[in-house]
Amino acid sequence: MAPQGSISVAGASLVLLLALALQLSVSSLSAAGVVVPPPPPDNCTRSCGKVAVPYPFGIGPGCYWPGFNLTCVGNTLLIGDGTLRVDHIWAHNSTVRVLRSGDIKVQEEANGTGAFGGGLRDDGPFTLSAYTSELVVTGCNVVATLVEQHTNLTRSGCASICTNSADSMEFPSSHKACSFGKGCCQEEIISPFQRMNFDARLKWFGQNRTVDERWEKTRVYVAEKGWYDKQRLVLEEATEVPVQLDWVVEVAGEPAGRRPVPGDDCPSYVNRDVCKSRNSYCMPGRERGYSCSCYIGHDGNPYVAGDGGCKDVDECKQPEEYGCFGECTNLPGTFRCWCPRGTHGNHTVLGGCIKSATVSGATIGIGVASGAGAIILILIVFLFTQKLKHQRKQMLKKKFFEQNRGRLLQQLVSQRADIAERMIISLEELEKATNNFDKTRELGGGGHGTVYKGILSDLQVVAIKKPKMVIQKEIDEFINEVAILSQINHRNVVKLYGCCLETEVPMLVYEFISNGSLYDHVHTHEPKSLSWDDRLRIATETAKSLAYLHMTVSMPIIHRDIKSANILLDDTLAAKVADFGASRYVPLDKTGVTTIVQGTRGYLDPMYLSTGRLTEKSDVYSFGVMLLELLTRKKPFSYLSSEGDGLVGHFSTLFAEGNLPQILDPQVVDEGGQEVKEVAKLALTCLKLTAEDRPTMRHVELTLEGLQAFKRNIIDNVLVERSEDHGTATSGPTTGHPNMKESSRQYSMEEEFLLSSRYPR
Repeated sequence: MAPQGSISVAGASLVLLLALALQLSVSSLSAAGVVVPPPPPDNCTRSCGKVAVPYPFGIGPGCYWPGFNLTCVGNTLLIGDGTLRVDHIWAHNSTVRVLRSGDIKVQEEANGTGAFGGGLRDDGPFTLSAYTSELVVTGCNVVATLVEQHTNLTRSGCASICTNSADSMEFPSSHKACSFGKGCCQEEIISPFQRMNFDARLKWFGQNRTVDERWEKTRVYVAEKGWYDKQRLVLEEATEVPVQLDWVVEVAGEPAGRRPVPGDDCPSYVNRDVCKSRNSYCMPGRERGYSCSCYIGHDGNPYVAGDGGCKDVDECKQPEEYGCFGECTNLPGTFRCWCPRGTHGNHTVLGGCIKSATVSGATIGIGVASGAGAIILILIVFLFTQKLKHQRKQMLKKKFFEQNRGRLLQQLVSQRADIAERMIISLEELEKATNNFDKTRELGGGGHGTVYKGILSDLQVVAIKKPKMVIQKEIDEFINEVAILSQINHRNVVKLYGCCLETEVPMLVYEFISNGSLYDHVHTHEPKSLSWDDRLRIATETAKSLAYLHMTVSMPIIHRDIKSANILLDDTLAAKVADFGASRYVPLDKTGVTTIVQGTRGYLDPMYLSTGRLTEKSDVYSFGVMLLELLTRKKPFSYLSSEGDGLVGHFSTLFAEGNLPQILDPQVVDEGGQEVKEVAKLALTCLKLTAEDRPTMRHVELTLEGLQAFKRNIIDNVLVERSEDHGTATSGPTTGHPNMKESSRQYSMEEEFLLSSRYPR
């Protein structure tokens, strides 16, 4: 039998072995499934022509990380499908410059869309570099936006304006070739992309594409920032355009569901097997993959181990770059610099170290002056702080102005100097007008923002719409509304006085409409709402404004969001159509446009909803829903019958059954007369499922005007007959008749039907 002490030692050894085995097992499990390619062989080609090919890029099997294969044809280095030529690769910051021949080709004739191309996979390691790239457009009267296909988010945009043929040949002498947006435009791309594939979308305005291209060929480029500023000649089809791409390294077989989060630490196997240099660190990509960088004070390739990786930089050998003109000592990752002994001064500038003085009187003088200097310094600091605050405020205003597309807005209104001068309103003016946006000045608001009442310096009473948060969609709608309303002058369309771009969120300034919206009046809790005469007149005025938008303006406009909440009423209950943020221009040679579906549930044209094809008849459908709302006082977006039908379906069924009073507002039944049925017929015609079967807004306007004239004719004739029965004769308008209001309601609906047959239209 072994001694008891021997058994204890053997047991302890067994426990230690088991612990080591368990640790090795856990380590192997943590890396299970992760596939890392083997190191490239030493005989890999590391250059093509004058371009160096650092790992993870490579030419030939086994020489590159998956997704980073290149092709060398002669002295030309190619990537993707061969249409992109590699000009330079930077391993230390994970970027590559490629050269692309020509512009992005636009596919359609009127409103164009073109893809970047190049054959790079959308789920591959490459994305467009945001902060070193810009959108460039040459041509006339065109708005271009850069949209990422994966997210459908707008990453950049600009507009080019031509007022005459000379504009297309004009280049200012400033540092940017397109500073004024005449004949071309430029805009930096400052929003990072998540995928490689993106579209350049064009929309022509003012004329059509064929006319505008008589001045200069419209071309769209995505280029390295500053490239176009060096161009002064008309660009050819084969012109090579430099573009910078970012890249990340992806690891196959990572745990399911893992998604890199910027700011988080990288997994240990990435730090070990991807960022191989011991002087490098790892950063997760925005949505996938990882990138490696050398530590500060080191340079080289972080993806390579050993001597070929990140090496310490000797800053002392590069005094101009690192600013050391005194004594210098190189340290790992950094350096130390100071003025030599016997000198003093600024060692960071050439000649900054000067010999020290030994006169003690100078030292005493400095001590005596320091007291007075301290007081002066305090005053200087105070004044400087005040000035700094003022400058910061002005810089923020300028930043927000640029951020809110101030230049684009100026271009849109530059053709009318009087509009440009009056439409830009300063933040200071609006703060005075609203008492610094005091809560007592609030008129209302919703999820997107708040509306304030204000009084401008010229004593004009206005309504100021202040959004709550800034998103690209809000800015696009803001620009759209300014562009449209600045060109409209109609008594039944709300007037836009101007806009403010000096805040983080842009603000619009409208004429003040004091009586709320049609929705507020129709859906009041009172038993009675607007009179039938007022409802019919408001419907007619709304139809007039829509007919004007569709037919009268130089380029037809589709409102796209007609509803009672967007019809404002003034002191006399006159209708004012508002909210043109979702509106769209329609070229004169087109019947409609294809867009992302936008509108309000319950009012939305089902044909537009299913096809995305927006036409003038989409407004006609929404107007028809609003007519039902006036007839029934039911809310289109929430109404459901007992059978589960919406407002349109239930109304149509009751009309066909001859049981319309069941859904009509009792006030309409009491006051309306025969024209109620005519308005109901008109509404159902507007609500035809097929757009071609619906009337135009001009036809709707004339029909409603006819109903109003017909009703006035009946009332006039009835009053004439009554006057003759009482021995008096009247003629002409009855507006001032003291008994007109009473007499007009002394007939039942049946009697008015008889009157309508006696006095046909």
